[in-house]
Formats: sequence, structure tokens, C-alpha cells
Amino acid sequence: MRAMGNQVREVHARAVTKTFAFLKQTSRLDDLYARSIGLEANRGFLLPVCELHVADEALIKDLAAWREANQDAFPTRFPVTVDGTAAWLRTRLLDVPDRILFVVMDAHGNRVGHVGLADALNDANEVDVDNVVRGVTGVRPGIMSSALQALLDWTEEHLAPSTIALRVFQDNVHAIAFYRRLGFQDDGLLPLRRRESGAAIAFEPAEATDAADPDAFFLRMVYRPRRAVDASRMIPTAGPSISAREASYALDAARNGWNRQWNGYLERFERAFAEYLGVRHAIATSSCTGALHLALAALGVGPGDEVIVPDLTWVATASAVAYLGATPVFVDVQPQSWCMAPSAFEAAITRRTRAVIPVHLYGHPAPMEALVALAREHGIAVVEDAAPAIGATIGERKVGTFGDLAAFSFQGAKLLVTGEGGMLVTNSDDLFARIVSLWDHGRDPNRQFWINRLGFKYKMSNVQAAIGLGQLERVDELIEAKRRVFGWYAEALGGVPHITLNHEAPGVRSIYWMTSILLDPAAGISRDDLRTALKERNIDTRPVFPAISQYPIWDRTFEAGPAAALISGQGLNLPSGVRLRREQVEYIGEAIADILAAAR
Repeated sequence: MRAMGNQVREVHARAVTKTFAFLKQTSRLDDLYARSIGLEANRGFLLPVCELHVADEALIKDLAAWREANQDAFPTRFPVTVDGTAAWLRTRLLDVPDRILFVVMDAHGNRVGHVGLADALNDANEVDVDNVVRGVTGVRPGIMSSALQALLDWTEEHLAPSTIALRVFQDNVHAIAFYRRLGFQDDGLLPLRRRESGAAIAFEPAEATDAADPDAFFLRMVYRPRRAVDASRMIPTAGPSISAREASYALDAARNGWNRQWNGYLERFERAFAEYLGVRHAIATSSCTGALHLALAALGVGPGDEVIVPDLTWVATASAVAYLGATPVFVDVQPQSWCMAPSAFEAAITRRTRAVIPVHLYGHPAPMEALVALAREHGIAVVEDAAPAIGATIGERKVGTFGDLAAFSFQGAKLLVTGEGGMLVTNSDDLFARIVSLWDHGRDPNRQFWINRLGFKYKMSNVQAAIGLGQLERVDELIEAKRRVFGWYAEALGGVPHITLNHEAPGVRSIYWMTSILLDPAAGISRDDLRTALKERNIDTRPVFPAISQYPIWDRTFEAGPAAALISGQGLNLPSGVRLRREQVEYIGEAIADILAAAR
């Protein structure tokens, strides 16, 4: 548990430093608005104070005036003059890695105040709200509360701190009431008090016996929102987290990524993806299905060949085989991991077996060591279907690095999204050369528009790649968000009978793309009736994939394996989006427990 806690803290620290640095580095106005945080009901924006503002004399003048008006609440050693504020902006804001300030803009682009975050690098994973100042009077009521709520929501989604806290003087009754309305709760007095001497404000350590002193102590307040789940709105099974990084890159690609720069983000995305996995080559595709098709085509799979696939997967795993005139052969899965069983793979091998496609189902690694060893023994190529499993590991090694080739998906429900899209990776120079040709209509790279072989059009667009690059640069935080959601479910469903969660196997690390449950056939209710009952409570779910061997589209018939048959009939995917909140998971857990109790 200590190692897991350390890893979470490291991810938090990287998220803070990367995110704050990214928001503060821009020097273009159009890009600044792409990096903004929108307020609810189109009330305005939070604009990060950034490099652009170093020379913004109007903003610095406003900040100086606001600092002077509020120096009793936010004392500083920097003078509240224009020059002092300019120095403060550089040395106490832009150059501080765990501090950021947002200017609050109304719907018409007028500056009305600012809010910020500070002291975000610490062992407790805490973040402090700082510098909440309404700078002008006469603004529309509610804009500052909307601004602070937007900042709190953004902080929870993108930084995932263990605690959000702030300090306020205990005699500031108005401010304390304002923060309580937003969900902050009193957390005790801090041992520091304010003492005024003429126009100067000094701070000195306070003794515990001074608690009744009329001078004000800092009151520490902690954000603990009491948000009730809106049962009138559907909780979806999936949904991405899109940050300022993706919006900024996409804007740049849409405005500038054409002609000679048509593939700038494509190349950056491919290089970064290959580096993240630790492979030699990566090529972006229009879908994971297309990547699987390209992989098998590059291997020379064709009519008369057999390719072994697990019976529990999305149909694309087998469809890619059929596209080439080869025969998919379906095998059973492991009851615990839901991934291809090595014994079933070995039993299905024939002299016609050309390749095997293990699937890392729902983000859980397949038993690759055993599968690869069997494949090498029989001279069979290995293509990993890692569509939902970017970042999952076996030991210290990421999935997608075990086989000859591997395919990933960025479809809109996956961990990383580009809308639609995929990535094909390999360590083989020869396979990669064949893939590049097939990927681009079979072109001769040395003769423009000359076609050497029949190829395909499986390219990803530059704009999609821009979004994908932004997502990839946040991959660790997104994985931790998925694992956090699973942890909440483990707590909520831990004591519920007739339910088995898809816990990761020893020695592997799942990304829990989907938190899934297996319903005991003796539960007194069918999986589909449970889905219906949950839907009535506005909880969306998905059935686990059917045993795809039973589809009528194949040239031969297969009998579903016992594990695949059981899981496909009793398995259920719960809402698993990275933006889920704990109270939603608790609501879902309570609903499942209530429905199962009523069925007994």
C-alpha cells in the first residue's frame, strides 16, 4: 500500500508541475482562451495569468489596485505599486511551479477579479485555494462563486488532490459564509494571528491560549462538498477528460497544421507514443480495427490461414482476420482475467495457424509470457489487441511490447481519445516498412503517386493527432483516475453478495478501463434484468461482450468455451468514466445492493 501511495503522490506532483507550467507558458491571446476554464451558464472564463501578461500594463495596473485594496487579507513583502506587482507576478507567480492565478472574466471579456491555487506540491497531495479577490464592484451577482466553483471542479478533475483547503481570517464573517455555501467546512484555527499597527499589517506566532484574543487567527477551511447525485440525469458508462492541453493543440493544428505542416502533430504523437511504450516504431491509424488489419496484412495472413482469437472480445479482433480471407479460430478465456487462456490457445494450434491475437480485455493484461512462449515454440506471430489497455503493465513492462505487433484504440470511450483513431506499433524494421506502404495505398516512397501494391487508407488526421498528443501527455493522471474509480467501487461493493469485481491478477497492473462485475447466477435476478433496474435509476451499463464465436457471420460454427459463455452472460460493465465522482459511485453501489437485496 505504501508503494501505491508513493506512486499516486508522484503522479499528483507531475500533474501539478506539468499542468501549471503549460497553462502559464503561452504568449498568444487566442491560445490563452483555448487554455481557459469556462464558467457555468456562459457567465465568463478563468484565464490563467501567463507569459502574455508580463507586458500587459493594463492587467498589472488592475492587479496592483486589487492587491492594495485587499492587502489586509493577502499581505506580501512586494510593494503594491505597479512595479512591485510586476515583480510579484514574475517571481511569486510565474516562476513558482506549484502556484497559479486565474483572472476572472465576465461573459463580455471584462476583468472582475482573480482566484488562484498555491502550495500544491506536498506529501499530503493537498492544494490551497489562494487569492480569491473580487476586484470591481457592480458585477453581476454570482460570478465569483461561479468562478470559484469552476476552479474547484477543475482542480478535482485535473489534479485529483486528497484535500482542497484555504485560509481565511476568523473575523471575516462574510468570506467564511461565502466559502461555507460552496462546500468548505471549518478545519480549525492555524497558529498565526494578525496584528495591525497603523497602516502596517504584521503576523506573529499565536499561542494556543490566545484563542479568545480579539485579534483574528487564520481559520483553515477544507472543501468537502455535500453534492447529492442528480438522479434525473443519466450516469454514462464512459466519457473522456479533455483539458486545456488538447484544446490548445487542436486549435493550433486547425489553424496552422496544413500544407507543409500537415503532419506535425502526427509525427509528434507517433514519436511520443513509441517512447512511452518503449518500442521502435509507431504509426497512427484511423481506427484500432484498421491497425489490426494492417498488422495481419503486413504478416502476410491470407486465405487458408487461421488466426486464433479469444472468444470474449469486440468483433473487430476477428473481423480483421476475415477481411484478409483467413479464418478466425475462437478459444476460451481465463475465468479470473477474462483474457485468452494459454491452455485453450495451445489446444487450438494447427499447421494452418499463422498468428494469435491476445486481447487485453477492459484494460487487464493478458498472460503474455505464457502466450508468447507457446507462439514462439510453434512459429506463430503474435499481434496484441491492446485497444483498451494503454499503460497496463506486466511486471515493469507495458502491454503492446510483448508481441510482433500491437494495436491500440483512441475511440471516444477509451482511456485516450481522439474521437476515432488507433495506433500500430512494432519493433521490427521490416514489418514497419511494409505497414507504411500498406497504410498509404501501397505507394512507392521514392516515386510520387506510384503504387507498388494494393494498399489501404488508414491514416489519422493531424487534428486528431493533436488531441491524442495532449491526451498522451496526461496518460498517467488518466490511468490513476480509472484506478481511483475502481477503488471506490471496491469499497462500495465489497460486502455485496453475488457480485465479483474484476480485480487485477498478481504481478500485473490493470488500467481498469472498465470496472466490471460478474453476477452470480444464483443472485435471483438476471444480468439483463439488473441492467433494466439500474437504467430505471438513470445508471447506464453495458453487457460484457457476447461470445463472438456465436455470431452468424463466420464460415464455420464454434462452441463457446465455458468461461466465455459464463462471463458473456453474467458480466456487466459499470459506469467507469474518468470524470466520475465518488458520490456517483456510492449511489451506483447502493442501487446495486438494493436491487439484489430485493431479488433475494
